[in-house]
Amino acid sequence: MVNVIKQHDLGYPLMKVTLLGTGTSQGVPVIGCKCNVCLSEDHRDKRLRSSVFIEVNGVNVVVDTGPDFRTQMLRAGVESLDAILFTHEHKDHVAGLDDVRAFNQINGLAMQVWASHDVESALKRDFHYAFGESKHGGLPKILINQLGELEENIGITVGGIDVVLLPVMHGKIKVMGFRVGDFAYVTDVNYIPDSTFEKMVGVKVLVISALRKKRHPSHFTLDEVLSVVERINPVATYLTHLSHFIGKHEDLACELPEGVFVGFDGLVIENN
Repeated sequence: MVNVIKQHDLGYPLMKVTLLGTGTSQGVPVIGCKCNVCLSEDHRDKRLRSSVFIEVNGVNVVVDTGPDFRTQMLRAGVESLDAILFTHEHKDHVAGLDDVRAFNQINGLAMQVWASHDVESALKRDFHYAFGESKHGGLPKILINQLGELEENIGITVGGIDVVLLPVMHGKIKVMGFRVGDFAYVTDVNYIPDSTFEKMVGVKVLVISALRKKRHPSHFTLDEVLSVVERINPVATYLTHLSHFIGKHEDLACELPEGVFVGFDGLVIENN
């Protein structure tokens, strides 16, 4: 896969962001679909479930571990991982957590996971064996840190890196976006409260989900996303969590205003 490297000021001297997956819950191509997007031979139209890898001053963080987590780690060549931040509890964002076992073995440590109460409940349900009394064998080792109201107000520190929490709504579900330096990542959203907009003042690079062009009950439309971009006014915006309904990468890129780009799997954003 060819990575396109975009140069931006991300707010930390050594910071790099890799879009590991830019697809929606079914990925692209969708099983059995014969639309022109799913049949496209453009590698930018092949989308794994949404996730992002953030490297800051030697600290490695992944946001979400969807069903493609193992493939994404191998494809990006990730050999060390310090923490995982979860946006919300939907399966396309948590289903691959079992594969942290490899990093447990590499680091000899439990994986530091940051999760809301609802995400923690989902993880303990779906990966109950990792939280039982037995600690033997190849069980994943996970240490959950709570993302609650206090953390929403004051942020968290991950490996010495300050992370600002960006609460948004996805239908009736609260989703956590994250800001590191001048970079912000927001996915699965159809409402952003004013208090979160205030935390995004000065963001220079924004990655945000844009599921499709037609209205959806729990996702922004493309036009709604572009309105958000106008309000935040970043230097550059990259669209993620894209379904096959959004159209082919090449076509969509021609429709976007200046400073807004179509994200794709493997895209790397790094400092000047």
